[in-house]
Amino acid sequence: MNGRDVYEYALLRVVPRVERGECFNAGVLVYCRAHSYVAARTLLDEEKLRALDPDADVVGVRAALRAVEGVCGGGTAAGQAAGDDAGRRFRWLIAPRSTVVQPGPVHTGLTADPRAEAERLLDLLVR
Repeated sequence: MNGRDVYEYALLRVVPRVERGECFNAGVLVYCRAHSYVAARTLLDEEKLRALDPDADVVGVRAALRAVEGVCGGGTAAGQAAGDDAGRRFRWLIAPRSTVVQPGPVHTGLTADPRAEAERLLDLLVR
């Protein structure tokens, strides 16, 4: 496979008013089993958030995105998922939920460097 491994990713979407269903991308989750790697890269566009909901809780949305990053990092920042391996943390994060920050569908690809892939996906799909 030329030194490339399978990875999975999902977009993190901000849905400020769940009842309306309008959303925008604010991050990406990347998981690569071969590297025991899971990470989130996030970038909140406050202008987009305010366009969809002028009364949106920017601080709350930022906190939710930081929480996802914390779960990916493991340790005490992961809360109840602290003892879980990278794959379990990724699966927990991609579970469907009806909150302001929601995961999108999971996609796959091949990469030699999952860290670089996370940055590439953030640039391509979020920025």
